[in-house]
Amino acid sequence: MTTTPVERPELKRSIGGRQLFLYVLGDVLGSGIYVLIGAVAAAVGGAFWLAFLVGVTVATLTGLAYAELVTKYPRAAGAALYVNQAFRRPALTFLATVSMLAASFAAAGSLATGFAGYFRQVWDAPPTLLVSLLFLAALALVNFIGITESVVANSVMTLVEVSGLLIVLLVGIIHVTRGDADFAVLGDVSVEGHPVLAVVAGVALGFFAMTGFENAANVAEETREPQRVFPKALVLGMVGAGLCYVLVAVAAALTVPIPTLAGSDAALLEVVESGILPLSTGVLSILFAIIAMTAITNTTLVAVVTQSRILYGMAREDVVPGAFARLHPRRRSPWVALLFSAGVVAGLLVIGTLVTSTGAGIDLVARLATVTVVLLLSVYVMVIVSALKLRGTDETAESYRAPTALLLAGLVGNLVLLGYVASDDPTSLLWCAGLIGVGVVLFVLEYSFGRPDRPEGTRRADPGTAL
Repeated sequence: MTTTPVERPELKRSIGGRQLFLYVLGDVLGSGIYVLIGAVAAAVGGAFWLAFLVGVTVATLTGLAYAELVTKYPRAAGAALYVNQAFRRPALTFLATVSMLAASFAAAGSLATGFAGYFRQVWDAPPTLLVSLLFLAALALVNFIGITESVVANSVMTLVEVSGLLIVLLVGIIHVTRGDADFAVLGDVSVEGHPVLAVVAGVALGFFAMTGFENAANVAEETREPQRVFPKALVLGMVGAGLCYVLVAVAAALTVPIPTLAGSDAALLEVVESGILPLSTGVLSILFAIIAMTAITNTTLVAVVTQSRILYGMAREDVVPGAFARLHPRRRSPWVALLFSAGVVAGLLVIGTLVTSTGAGIDLVARLATVTVVLLLSVYVMVIVSALKLRGTDETAESYRAPTALLLAGLVGNLVLLGYVASDDPTSLLWCAGLIGVGVVLFVLEYSFGRPDRPEGTRRADPGTAL
């Protein structure tokens, strides 16, 4: 009797190069330029555009390592997969997996809270926590429907958030053409301490939103011809985002006094409300609140996609419990991983809200952003080292190879930023440890109850394979 081979279920390859470019661009442009620009201005002064330039440069150098590794291993799981391929040590793979997961959880929590803050400018009746939870649930539903729908939504939101930045640039151009701009402010580092440390502080703050390459790597298994399109889409997306960051920062610095930017929770709103545009303040406030919410939604949607894809990919590699490798039979979405991720972020929001309500003086958005940066920088260091270690392994004629000197420069940049953030805010390490504890539980469950004894050539989520 002949047995017909059973088709292995795979994530659907439906993302093209243009969609991937917008995916990267939208993710990198998302929250940072709308939420953190005031904080960066406070850290650096009028030259805060330089912090964005340096930050995007370091991020792009790190992205080159991702571009090289994706062309070798175009599968879901991102950094965790690369570390696993390079070292084959479950404990180290676990560390990369849980660090990336924890970073994504913290980022989603910070962004959901930021979304609720902007939502209050449109309608302030619902409680902040309720808005955040409903926002998170809506994005989880979009992701469950399918990756194609998620990427299409991402592309539309990217166009909306870019239009908002174009308005800011228009304000700056009008201000300059009127002869009212003082270009000397662009070279001013008007903060206490050494100017270099001020720029590093600004880079550390702005780095929160410069991470589109990791999220893009996690949809590599759903990208058509990833070896050909991924490097180009990633580099162009990062360069485009970097150019937008610098130009918008310059426009903001020339248009609005730095102390005003530094003291605002919505610095770009200060720019468009500067009186240069012939629109009422009320209209501009609502317009930019909607644009900012769209930008935050875009970035958070990508984070939700990333969380489920990491869990799905590493379940297939026997690092976390096999239930996370289950795909919905019709939607082909990793639904168990998606539900778990949404539950963790929801729990993080509830706990954070309770801690804040005690009067502990914690800014939940800023705290979770710092936690995200610490975890991401740790992961990026591991990814660059993995890329260098895997040189000469699994390479084909289609593989991309990043310049070694640029990878080393990226490694140094990440280590410098990591050292600064950890020393400047050591309390963030405790929050990192708490989030990593979630991953510890998953790892212990897999180690204790996992089933790695499957027939050769099969993987979790294959039909008839025990999970």
